[in-house]
Amino acid sequence: MKIAVCVKHVPDSRVRIDAGSKRLDRSGAGELNKFDTNAVEEALRVKERLGEGDVVVVSMGPEGAADTVRAALALGADRGVLVSDPGAIGSDLLATSRVLAKVLEREQPDLILFGQQASDGAGAVLWAAVAERLGVPSVSQATELVVEGGRARVTRQTERGDDVVEAPLPLAVAVSDAINDPRYASLKGVMAAKRKPLETLSLADLGVDAAQAGEAGSKTVVLGVAPPPARSGARRVEEGDAAQAIVDFLAERQLV
Repeated sequence: MKIAVCVKHVPDSRVRIDAGSKRLDRSGAGELNKFDTNAVEEALRVKERLGEGDVVVVSMGPEGAADTVRAALALGADRGVLVSDPGAIGSDLLATSRVLAKVLEREQPDLILFGQQASDGAGAVLWAAVAERLGVPSVSQATELVVEGGRARVTRQTERGDDVVEAPLPLAVAVSDAINDPRYASLKGVMAAKRKPLETLSLADLGVDAAQAGEAGSKTVVLGVAPPPARSGARRVEEGDAAQAIVDFLAERQLV
């Protein structure tokens, strides 16, 4: 059983937009997207339940994203693949899905796991785009995953209750953060991660034309970036008489 987990390198501080490029400023330090830790944890649990398997972490990002992949390896994943290429800078969801799909075609995993969303973009549809490119079924918002006999049974959370979906492998699954409690990396795991294989690939290594990635391969165009409009009619309540001020405010509007 080969399990691929797609993870993202995200800013580890407040999200900033570069005014010139209108893209996310990724010049600072980064970290493993917290929603992806649930996907890594679930991959490890599937491997442990089956008693065998290979968990490979897949990512695309700058050179610094290697530390993010190593963080996933420290949790227990077996090896990592990072696509890092200047030509991929500015890739939107569609261009990113194209590159990740190429890596996954190369790996041929039985199961592909994603976190439910990224903390910097929150698009929550990358998994669907990758699955579409690979031509494999997909399930989102998974709160339980059971793999056996070449099939998977997924319990997924919906607004109307839980759905139970069964599908053959290979399969792409986006897990909810309610599916598990991710383990912490031990000192032993961190040290072991430094020795685990981490392959760095370029777009050329994957056979991806430069025109299919980065800004050239993206369909999303940001026309402008602006702060939200200032709120009007706000009243500041100072400490000390805050409780009475709030009661008076509500009373004036006949809300209490």
